[in-house]
Amino acid sequence: MTRTLYTAWASPLGDLLLQGDERALCAIHLPGRHPDRDGGVTATAPFVAAIEQLEQYFAGTRTAFDLRLDPEGSRFDHAVWRHVSAIPYGQTSSYAQIAHAMRRPDRARAVGAANARNPLPIIVPCHRVIGSDGSLTGYAGGLDRKRALLTLEQGAWQERLL
Repeated sequence: MTRTLYTAWASPLGDLLLQGDERALCAIHLPGRHPDRDGGVTATAPFVAAIEQLEQYFAGTRTAFDLRLDPEGSRFDHAVWRHVSAIPYGQTSSYAQIAHAMRRPDRARAVGAANARNPLPIIVPCHRVIGSDGSLTGYAGGLDRKRALLTLEQGAWQERLL
């Protein structure tokens, strides 16, 4: 049986709580959404790579993550998260576009629900998913944080073009 490990990291979005085990990162809990840690152990070593990559991301020098992940979710959730992970840095997609790409055009709301269950925000970039009309819609960390992440990516992406 693997132990659940946690570490806190002070990000530009506020304190993130990283959760995982010796093998993989399982969740990132946004500020105000930290779980009860009964039975969990505080440890930093298993999260060194995740913290380093998150620091690079927030500095605008990392556009993709290379971490071992083990998020909990259904088969459909994982399919949605794979499509969300394929949205290029600095770009957005809609729930309807993802549903269409999954060959399930009638499942846009289900895509939205799976996106809301994403346990690895930032790493699985659910902030890149917007409404069909271009509006910012739901984000577990709040729309201000979603806007901040999109602004960060747009700025870093545009700087690379110059």
